[in-house]
Amino acid sequence: MSTYEPTNDVNLRDFQTLIHKMYFEKDLQRGIPGTFMWLMEEIGELASALQSGNDRDNLEEEFADVLAWLTTIANVAQIDLAQAIQKKYGQGCPGCHRLVCSCSIDEKP
Repeated sequence: MSTYEPTNDVNLRDFQTLIHKMYFEKDLQRGIPGTFMWLMEEIGELASALQSGNDRDNLEEEFADVLAWLTTIANVAQIDLAQAIQKKYGQGCPGCHRLVCSCSIDEKP
């Protein structure tokens, strides 16, 4: 992983490096199953925040938490998120292969 230098703008690779630096030792001890349970708790909190929908600060916090816990699991599993995203979505929708998805709304691309 590259070194993280704090800025106002953070790209995905920088964020993964930051999360690795802050939490990797704890995350490794917790392992993927324990970390996954924390992610699920945060997804539940995001769902609640989306239901109420009127507290933007809370929504921002919950989105950030979900992304952080997902990134934590990627670190423990040794997955480079930027590379994985580029591989899957870098050429467009994985379903229809277009930059602007034309898949049916009922199907998961």
